Amino acid sequence: MGGLFSYFRNLLGSREMRILILGLDGAGKTTILYRLQVGEVVTTIPTIGFNVEQVTYKNLKFQVWDLGGQTSIRPYWRCYFSNTDAIIYVVDSSDSDRIGVSKHELVSMLKEDELKKAILVVLANKQDVEGALTVPEVHSALGLDALKNRTFQIFRTSAIQGEGLEEAMEWLSNMLTNNK
Repeated sequence: MGGLFSYFRNLLGSREMRILILGLDGAGKTTILYRLQVGEVVTTIPTIGFNVEQVTYKNLKFQVWDLGGQTSIRPYWRCYFSNTDAIIYVVDSSDSDRIGVSKHELVSMLKEDELKKAILVVLANKQDVEGALTVPEVHSALGLDALKNRTFQIFRTSAIQGEGLEEAMEWLSNMLTNNK
C-alpha cells in the first residue's frame, strides 16, 4: 500500500488538485460536495459565495470549491478559474425549464482561457426525481457533442441517494493521474 501511495505522490507531486463545483442554483452542488467529503447527506442552505473543502479520494487530495449558482453570483465564478484542474458541472436533471440557462453558463465558462486544460465532469443530478431528463437528454441539451479538445464525461447521479458519485470520482481521478 505504501508503494502505491509513493507512486501516486511521485506521479502527482504533493499539490492538491483544484476542482470547482459549478452549476445553477438548486442543482445539488453543496449536497454533492459534502456527500463526497463525509459520505452522507447533510442539511444545506443556498450557497451565497462559496464553500471550500478538502476531499480525499484513493489517496488523492482535492481542494474542492463549491461556488454559489444564483444569477447574481455566476459572474464571479471567473474569479476562481485560475489553476483549476477540473470542473464538476452539476445539472438539475429535473429542471427542464432551466436546461437552456445551464447550457449557456457551461458554454460561456468553457470559453475562458484559464479553463482550457481543465477536465470536465458533468453530473446529470437528481435522477431519482420522477420525470428527470435522462443522461442522453442532458448530453444533447447541453450540446456536449460540440466540445472539441476537451476531456469530459457525463454521469447519471443522485446526490441524495449517493448514486453515480463513486463512478464520477473514479473517472476523474484516473483522468487527473493520466494527465500529469
